[in-house]
Amino acid sequence: MATYNKFNSFVEALAEKVHNLGSDTLTVALCATANAPVAGNTQLSNLTQISYTNLSSRVLTTSASAQTSGTYKLTIADLVLTASGGSVASFQYVVIYNDTATNDELICWFDYGSAVTLASGETLTLDFDAANGLLQLV
Repeated sequence: MATYNKFNSFVEALAEKVHNLGSDTLTVALCATANAPVAGNTQLSNLTQISYTNLSSRVLTTSASAQTSGTYKLTIADLVLTASGGSVASFQYVVIYNDTATNDELICWFDYGSAVTLASGETLTLDFDAANGLLQLV
């Protein structure tokens, strides 16, 4: 199971209207084991990504963005990454960033604990917890 990590700057960016999580385009970036994200990163340009030549779409679909009894929850549909036409370079970190925001501000990342490699035709399902959502704000 991948471990969730928040980028520190996300909190300030949210408070300063950088993100509209209900309508902005959220996208996945993949980083190799040697290029681990850190909590102090702020935007996509701070990261070294793998090549996406043989990878399917990385755009996420928001299933729900709402609050109940003062708790906001962002729910994201699972995303299936598919390698086609060749293998995908190994990666360990799955980063979520806001592709609509001016500087592609970072939101969070998942650490898979070891490298993941997809050969042509193989898939990896990014299983976002429907019950708890990608994130909750209390």
